[in-house]
Formats: sequence, structure tokens, C-alpha cells
Amino acid sequence: MVIGAGPTGENLADRTRAAGLTTAVVESELVGGECSYWACMPSKALLRPVAALADARAVAGSREAVTGKLDAAAVLARRDEFASHWKDAGQVSWLESVGVDLVRGQGRLDGPRRVVVETPDGGRRTLTARHAVAVCTGTRAMLPELPGIADAHPWTSREATSSPTVPGRLTVVGGGVVGVEMATAWAALGSTVTLLVRGSGLLPRMEPFAGELVAEGLTAAGVSVRTGVSVTELRRAAESEPVTAVLSDGGRLESDEILFATGRAPRTDDLGLDTVGLSPGGWLDVDDTLRVRGIDGEWLYAAGDVNHRSLLTHQGKYQARIAGAAIGARAEGRALDTAPWGAHAATADTAAVPQVVFTDPEACAVGPTAQEAERAGRRVRAVDYDLGQVAGASLYADGYRGRARIVVDLDRGHLIGATFVGRGTAELLHSATIAVAGEVPLERLWHAVPSYPTISEIWLRLLETYRG
Repeated sequence: MVIGAGPTGENLADRTRAAGLTTAVVESELVGGECSYWACMPSKALLRPVAALADARAVAGSREAVTGKLDAAAVLARRDEFASHWKDAGQVSWLESVGVDLVRGQGRLDGPRRVVVETPDGGRRTLTARHAVAVCTGTRAMLPELPGIADAHPWTSREATSSPTVPGRLTVVGGGVVGVEMATAWAALGSTVTLLVRGSGLLPRMEPFAGELVAEGLTAAGVSVRTGVSVTELRRAAESEPVTAVLSDGGRLESDEILFATGRAPRTDDLGLDTVGLSPGGWLDVDDTLRVRGIDGEWLYAAGDVNHRSLLTHQGKYQARIAGAAIGARAEGRALDTAPWGAHAATADTAAVPQVVFTDPEACAVGPTAQEAERAGRRVRAVDYDLGQVAGASLYADGYRGRARIVVDLDRGHLIGATFVGRGTAELLHSATIAVAGEVPLERLWHAVPSYPTISEIWLRLLETYRG
């Protein structure tokens, strides 16, 4: 039994079905989950035209051919296509094609291996799993407790990625991934955007230069980036009226909509966790096989955002593959391979997590930052290089600005982290992820020759700098 049919739940169901187990999925909303309809797909559909136009404007010759702005209506229509117009028939068809049963309704645990489903027609079904139940319910947007927030009807990530119209003025609260990506998208579509960040910079979980270069890009695109300021109160007379944000510095900011991109909370408060001895409402603690700790037996799993290991769709799908294999092995009575990088251990969650931020410039990273590695007690060296000095980058865009860093474990002689910021760098990331996950020695990477002239030549420049 899988509770939650987002990308994680779908992949886990596919893997257990492939292992020979009958599998059913319970879903209370749309099959495909947050990523398909309110996050990854619609947000990147909004951002891709921004990057395409920026790339065209960055090269002499094509720059002169670009005479207009983005067609907002066309961008939103394309976004709607990628969100399947918020209908899940295609995803349901896929579940059927791999032999997974779908049960629509709100699923809750009701003791070991038992799930009670309240169906849309008011009915009630009790389902019992022979081997395992996997919780893949993900997260929801978290709104701060502020005076006036209930009457202000603020946007969360869902409204930000699905709005049918472009707001004239948009305030974005939060300097993380959702905040900077939505500021990028809506500014390009015509909104006057103000980005409010409580801390001192953007993208605090990446290398400091990433947030600095993204802030420069946002400012160049017309976004007002204000750091060290937070919202203390909201005022709105009606949903159709402007919203006023009262700020911590004593100022006031009026806009047509306000987006809070200030964190996520697990969707576990109405999951029946108390029926199996767990506290409701919190993150689910799991081991590397994704089995939930703190209960009797080896039957309850949690994969994806709900376990707080790594709140990224691709990591949830990775966890689903690991958990599915572990469930299948345990069902057959086979021993599990739980050693680091083993078939039943989600090692990448702690050692090689990749992420791309689709701003202009793009920012992407895998593994720990240099500071994080040092705090963990590792002896490391950070090697930096100006991406604009790479021939392929200068060909990619006139006046290319960017930066790259690798973090080398000096005791073991391989990469443990890498960060790239600049146009077109997202496609560099998987090579870094392979190097980190594969623990490829730097001496062997020296023989991985990058094609000339591509941005990938940054690898050679970084290794040359490291060798001296």
C-alpha cells in the first residue's frame, strides 16, 4: 500500500510491482502530486521562456533580432499544457499500464499494515497490506503566523505556479529556491516584483557566491531585492483589493499579490500515525532503507519530502527506487545490501544531492558546501574559477558572468561537492554528480577530456588550478 501518488509514490509503486508484489496507491488529490501540477513542471514551464529570451539577448546578432517582450498569454498557456490543465487522466493511465491499483480518497493508518480510506462519495474502505505500507504524502506550504494573514489571502507556491493572470505588482517573501525562481518568472512576465529576504542573502544553503550572482541577475531584471527585512503584519480590505505588508524596518509595501515562500511542513497531521505509536504532524524519521524508525516490525516506510532527508523531487524518486527494492527483498526473505552505496541504502541523500535553481543566471550544486564539509570535520580544499574565462562560456553569451567551485576531500583525493553559477550550467551538474557519487579520484578525472569549446571545459580549468 502506498499513501500518496506523487512522483515518489508512483515510482515506489512501480518498483514494488516490478518486484512481483501486488500494489495499490491511495491519493486524495491529483495523481502526479505537487510536482506535476503546482511545482516542478509548471514552474519550469514558466521559467524556460525567460531563459530562452535572456540567452538570445546575450549574443550579438540574435540580440538585434529580439524586438519584443515575452508573450505572457502564450507562456501561461504553455504552462497549462505542462500541468495537463490540472487533470490527471494521463497519470492514472500510466498507473494502470504498470498494474497498480488506484484508490481515490483520504488514506489514514489504522494500526499495523492497515489503511482506512474515506472515498469521495462518502464511503469508507479498509485495506490491509501483506508486506508494507509506504507513506509518500509529501509536504505543504507553510505560512507564518502574522496578524491579518487570514484576510490577506496570500499566495503559496501553488498559486504562484498556477495563477491565470499576471499581477501588476508582486511581493515575494523568502530568498530560497521558490522565492528566487518565482521572482524571476513573474518579473519577466511583466510584474513589478519586490523580493523581501529576512537574512543577509539569497540561497543560504548554497555557496555564498551563488546567492550573490543570482541577486545581481534579479536586480538587472528589474526586481527590487531587499535583504534584512521581514513582514510583521498584513492588511487587505478584500481579496480583490491590494495587500499592504507592514515591514520590520517600519516601512509599508503595497502590491496586488504577496507570495510567501518561507518553508514547507510535512503532510502527516491527518495520517493516523497515533494508531501505530507515532506522534502526528511531524517529519517521519527513517533509516537508509527508508523504513520508519520507532515502530515494531519492518512494514512502514516513508519516502520523499515527508521524511525531510532531501526535499527534492528527484531525490524522492531515488528514495522510492531504494525503498521499493528493499520492500521487495524483505518480502522474499532476502538479505539487504545496506552498505554505503548498496542496492538498499539511500546513500546519495547525504553524500550526493544535486539541485538546480532555474534563475538567470542558473545556480546548481551537488554535495556539501566547503563550509558544511569543514563543519563536519573533513579536511577539504575549495577550488574556484571564473566561468567567464572559459572559451565555451564566452561563446555562449557576451560578457558571460559566472563562477565554479569544487570541494576536494584532501584525505581521499576525490570531489565531495561542486557548485556552478552561470547561464547554461544546469547541464554541467550531472557530470559533477557522477564524480561525487562515484568517488572518482582526481587523478582519473584528469583523463576525462572536455570537448572544446564548451562550458564543460571548466572541469579542466578547475583541475589545473587544483594541481597548480
